[in-house]
Amino acid sequence: MKVSYLWQGPPGHPTHPPLTDATIGAYTFAFVASILSKAGVADQAAAKAWWLALVVALCSSVLTVLTGLLDWLKISRGTPLFRTATTHLLVMVTATVLFLLAAVFGHKCYVAGDLSSGPFVLTILGWIALTVGGWLGGTITFVHGMRVLNLVDEPAGRASSPVPAPAEEEAEK
Repeated sequence: MKVSYLWQGPPGHPTHPPLTDATIGAYTFAFVASILSKAGVADQAAAKAWWLALVVALCSSVLTVLTGLLDWLKISRGTPLFRTATTHLLVMVTATVLFLLAAVFGHKCYVAGDLSSGPFVLTILGWIALTVGGWLGGTITFVHGMRVLNLVDEPAGRASSPVPAPAEEEAEK
């Protein structure tokens, strides 16, 4: 097994996409909690949950961003895939910065249990950017086919295995 599989994942099982699930899920929970807080539904609890979800998402973003950056560095420059991936990267950085600002400026909201308008707007804008960035990430996989193995008839047990077949390892050398 190649050492790069630790951060990149083996063929057909890249590391970046599953990490995005946790990050996007936590940011989406923060988005929903912010709306519930502003709507007055369990406003104190929702405001606290909003901020805690942002912190969890920001922490999970570290690995998500690093694995995505490592994938991006391997893309041939000047290609349509590179342009899409670069746009995805810039949009996701924008989303992360907006969420980080919401968490920084919203810490007082967490302490008080009352979400103010500034951090709320930053969260909404962050979630919009996150949604656009996620769409572009899907384009990288489902349109450009980055790191996808098209093995439609592969047996289910073999397809879900995180360990490449010996033939796949030989082909990569």
